Amino acid sequence: MGKTLAEKILSQKLGRDVSAGEIVVSPVDLAFVQDTTGPLTVREYQGSGFKELADKRRTALFLDHAAPSPNAQLSTDHILMRGFAKETGCVISDVGAGVCHQIVAENMARPGDVIVGADSHTVTAGALCAFATGMGSSDVAVAFALGKTWFRVPETIRINVKNKFQQFVTAKDLILHLIGMIGADGATYKSLEFGGKGVEAISMAGRLTIANMTVEAGAKLGLFPSDQTTEKFLREMGRAEQYRSISPDRDAVYEKTIEIDAAALEPTVSRPHTVDNTVLAKDLKGIRIHQVFLGTCTNGRLEDFALAASILRNKKISPETRLIVAPASKRVLLQAMDAGYMHTFIEAGGTIIPPGCGACLGLHQGVLGDGEACLSTANRNFKGRMGNPNSFVHLASPATAAATALTGVVTDPREVL
Repeated sequence: MGKTLAEKILSQKLGRDVSAGEIVVSPVDLAFVQDTTGPLTVREYQGSGFKELADKRRTALFLDHAAPSPNAQLSTDHILMRGFAKETGCVISDVGAGVCHQIVAENMARPGDVIVGADSHTVTAGALCAFATGMGSSDVAVAFALGKTWFRVPETIRINVKNKFQQFVTAKDLILHLIGMIGADGATYKSLEFGGKGVEAISMAGRLTIANMTVEAGAKLGLFPSDQTTEKFLREMGRAEQYRSISPDRDAVYEKTIEIDAAALEPTVSRPHTVDNTVLAKDLKGIRIHQVFLGTCTNGRLEDFALAASILRNKKISPETRLIVAPASKRVLLQAMDAGYMHTFIEAGGTIIPPGCGACLGLHQGVLGDGEACLSTANRNFKGRMGNPNSFVHLASPATAAATALTGVVTDPREVL
């Protein structure tokens, strides 16, 4: 019987055939935490009596959610994590380096890896064909020490994509469309596996966006095959030797298959307060937006900024709307500066904040006021997600975000050509 990507990765890792539904104990290639989940992981590790990390080179701590720290408690948590890194010799990514998921993609994730992180959006690395999933802080503490963990091999839903996106339609619109179609629990503990001719045309930035948000449909994994796009990305990151081709078998068995025509998609928005509450941007025309947030681990990459800058160039944002821009990593920031995108955003009236999560989690740098509405390129719009339960968060693509910043109301980017 043929294997899905999830089954194939775990079979290769364990050196034997595994199938959906089976319970396995697998080696872990990378385990990481960030600064809202990391302190608990560190304390659990220390309190359990563990003395040594399984692999300090593949154990990582990221200071990204509160970066720079906005209060004394979070600063103290950063001290704890820096101390743990110094004591154990593990990898630490400090304030200003960027969001954990972007840095994992740039520097750490490899095709065929098994990756666990104390963050639900660890699934992002599935874009590079890594079996990557989020776990609780205590579970990751055990993975730190033992270098292995258990999984139930997930069933797989195949997403066949055909054709290419129209202008101003992006991977973000595809994943919002899919989540709206199957619901926030439509793929609970499943692997969402993306394939088809249309996937071949989706860039690595687009794949990272899609994989990142598969968890918003409840998925355990969001997986793409390791192909020429993967090879090109790893070569650009200086890691060409880490490439290997991985694809599902032709006779793989799927729980079901969903067909998506990329050419038929239109700019899509998730309305408050759930990600699956989707509608076309053109059908929300006129909804007042007080703040536009461009960036995060979902859409804070160079390709995203290039698209937004192409819409904002030589224009000014609405005087009643704020534009906040958060690069996903220092690498992205420097590239965007060199390309002139940051100049475009600032000239348009935007504010640039350091690489990191910024306003996404609502800790600082963009918390909304009572009754305010934000259109964000982030991945979640739950009530209170951006720091105020009396505010409203819409999710959309960088193109829709840029167009909305210009008009001050939700706007289909095709209307500002």
